[in-house]
Amino acid sequence: MKKPRAAVRSHHRKQASRQEGKKCVLSSSRVKPSTPNDLARRQEEVVLQAFSPYHLFRDTAEVTVFREKLLSWYDREKRDLPWRRRAEGEVDLDRRAYAVWVSEVMLQQTQVATVIDYYTRWMQKWPTLQDLASASLEEVNQLWAGLGYYSRARRLQEGARKVVEELGGHVPRTAETLQQLLPGVGRYTAGAIASIAFGQAAGVVDGNVVRVLCRVRAIGADPSSTLVSQHLWSLAQQLVDPARPGDSNQAAMELGATVCTPQHPRCSQCPVQSLCRAHWRMEREQRLALRSLPGSPDVEECAPSMGQCQLCAPPTEPWDWTLGVTNFPRKASRRPPREECSAVCVLEQPGARGGPRILLVQRPSSGLLAGLWEFPCVTVEPSGPCEREALLRELQRWAGPLPATHLQHLGQVVHTFSHIKLTYQVYSLALDGQTPVTVTPPGARWLTHKEFHTAAVSTAMKKVFRVYEGQQPGTQKSSKQSPVSTPSSRKRPSPGQQVLDSFFRPHLPTDAPHLNSTAQ
Repeated sequence: MKKPRAAVRSHHRKQASRQEGKKCVLSSSRVKPSTPNDLARRQEEVVLQAFSPYHLFRDTAEVTVFREKLLSWYDREKRDLPWRRRAEGEVDLDRRAYAVWVSEVMLQQTQVATVIDYYTRWMQKWPTLQDLASASLEEVNQLWAGLGYYSRARRLQEGARKVVEELGGHVPRTAETLQQLLPGVGRYTAGAIASIAFGQAAGVVDGNVVRVLCRVRAIGADPSSTLVSQHLWSLAQQLVDPARPGDSNQAAMELGATVCTPQHPRCSQCPVQSLCRAHWRMEREQRLALRSLPGSPDVEECAPSMGQCQLCAPPTEPWDWTLGVTNFPRKASRRPPREECSAVCVLEQPGARGGPRILLVQRPSSGLLAGLWEFPCVTVEPSGPCEREALLRELQRWAGPLPATHLQHLGQVVHTFSHIKLTYQVYSLALDGQTPVTVTPPGARWLTHKEFHTAAVSTAMKKVFRVYEGQQPGTQKSSKQSPVSTPSSRKRPSPGQQVLDSFFRPHLPTDAPHLNSTAQ
């Protein structure tokens, strides 16, 4: 029996309304997700659908085994580090979060051995957020000097002040609110604080975790690409143990730092070797090389349904049998740092107390090495004919008329940042016998040699000062000091010579941002 015409029209209207409602919901979810987490979740879902299951964990049982093996190893082998002791022994959640926050910021792009002393001094000077909030930026930069990436220290203090002045002294309790409310706190730092201090099951991905996950799941594509990065975050979230999230994250970072290392991994000591696809692949290739594959167990391989798997290495980068598991992850191509040249001068005048004094000027409050103190310097063209004139004008801007004939070239220092290779042509000028400079403009000050070593100066300026000290009568260079070019060894040093200190290589420039990170 046919439906009445009015009922048919009503039915069609209902159907259209349902379809329109679906379209509206879908459209609104695409155009404007309700929260950043919704967007991240959708991106991770897209990533999971885009790649072969080979790069996933098979099931929850495999995930459980991974967690148990990793945590059991961590309980036996974890390093005794001051921030871990402080966080574990702290009952007050805000003080615990602060202890973790400081350590995570310091550990970004910096080796653990370097951080330990800085962290200990920092927590002794400012044991609480309130103490840090009341400090001056000058004090913060002074304690941070030599650690590099100085914007991290400034943002850490800004965050402390926001917690004290706007959040009632309480650190946000979740990764989402930490990232939203605190300056300088990104996804990794927020997840680390939330999991270690507050027990939130939030996964984290740093340079060590990237390496572990890429090897465990045989991910050969560029880990810095958006799609691969999202997949790694999804894996980290899947693997974090909800019962022990802080330990779970620290265990993954510890594994990458001490066992699953970049160049010489100790696979025989790895607690998750049996789950590592990179290790399986290495064994398979070894058997192939020995022509014994037919008699050995099958090894699962990536078999995408169509086209090239976006988590595998591209065909242009085939497996290198000499690298073994270090085929994963493949290094991303990096642009070489741009080259710049500056002329810098150590200007010295006699001092009545504490010996001679040297002139320092303060850098601008934003940009590279913001707010730090340095010797007067100017940007020049390499081997430029007007280098001395430009430097002398800069010196006179701070100290008044000076004798140009006393400007002496001492050598050069090359300081490599992550994005700049900066060559300093080092000069000195002594005002002995001249009228002492009594009027100092704002942004400049005279310090004794002893005061210089405790001032907020960059590593580059410390290297410049070592060159100056090495040229003074009665001063003997340390045998451990990096070699520098001097007029006695070469009249005009080539810009190619370098002076690198222990902070920079193989991965660790100290004064500028860097993509990789070395965590706990």
